[in-house]
Amino acid sequence: MSTVKTCAAPNCGKKTTSNLKCPICLKAGMQNYFCNSICFRGSFAQHKAIHPKEGVESYDPYPEFAYRGTVKPAFPLSPRRPVPDSIAKPDYAFNGEPVSELKNDRTNKIRVLKPDEIEKMREVCKLGREILDLAGEAVKPGITTDEIDVIVHNASIERGGYPSPLNYFNYPKSVCTSVNEVICHGIPDKRKLVDGDIVNIDVSFYKDGFHADLNETYYVGDKAKSNPDLVRLVETTRESLDKCIEAVKPGLPVREFGNIIQKIADDNNVSVVRTYCGHGVNQLFHCQPEIPHYAKNKAIGVCTPGICFTIEPMLNLGSYRDVMWPDGWTSTTADGKPSAQFEHTLLVTEDGVEVLTARKATSPGGPVKRI
Repeated sequence: MSTVKTCAAPNCGKKTTSNLKCPICLKAGMQNYFCNSICFRGSFAQHKAIHPKEGVESYDPYPEFAYRGTVKPAFPLSPRRPVPDSIAKPDYAFNGEPVSELKNDRTNKIRVLKPDEIEKMREVCKLGREILDLAGEAVKPGITTDEIDVIVHNASIERGGYPSPLNYFNYPKSVCTSVNEVICHGIPDKRKLVDGDIVNIDVSFYKDGFHADLNETYYVGDKAKSNPDLVRLVETTRESLDKCIEAVKPGLPVREFGNIIQKIADDNNVSVVRTYCGHGVNQLFHCQPEIPHYAKNKAIGVCTPGICFTIEPMLNLGSYRDVMWPDGWTSTTADGKPSAQFEHTLLVTEDGVEVLTARKATSPGGPVKRI
């Protein structure tokens, strides 16, 4: 009787009884199965990221790429981590395509949640905070970002949910870890954090049909906390999100958040990333409204009781411009200078806002006095 396996192609994910294996994985002691030769060939460019290179512990897969800073990828990536069949998954978990989001994008509607849906958002966001805190507690010199991915993945499974980033448009990991000049969407790998780094950990968690989304930037070691420029960057970014949250109330146009963030950034001599924005979040990982973080934007929508969205400012010490790595995910500053980000999932209430992903008294990290 043939054993049922899951196809290792990230854009497939179907159950299969095929015995077609990747020969390179097999040689390295790993067993990855594919439905057929079409799945194998079609996914090989991404799949090969897990292949070790003979004679080296880690390597740069893009040696010809002109990196803008000191951070480089450290391959091989670890294989995709499994999720039990018993856990409910978003539609993209199987083939990488968020069909429900793509359909919703055509409507431009901003979803107002019902009371029972709000309760589910509260619960999933509470669990998302627990997961981020576990990851934040682990931040120290010497830990790899892949080890942080293990923590997030396992914590998500233990709470009966799915790590939202996993296989979203074929993203290979369960969390985004963005170090130093990486603005966002950094892929966890074998690189060890060092004293003096900053790292953003972006956790998203799916359970009972709803997503939580939150992130924080953490100082790695005492050296980072004693760097005046890094502290100015990180604390300005934190402050810009806090000031936006204070402003949330029914009737406020969402474009106003960009004006708040831009002024604080300008006052502290840092720049605002324009390529990425906050977004609606509920049953969909990303949806309307879009929340740009720069001034004089043209975002559509107003704060209405019952809607959930994220604000997630990304500020840079130098230019606001960004550059994409060849992996199609990792975005870095164009000049190699550091970037920081903070994010909360927010619920607009009748008289203001509820921070669904709020920090707890025991949460690691937190503000550092400016130098």
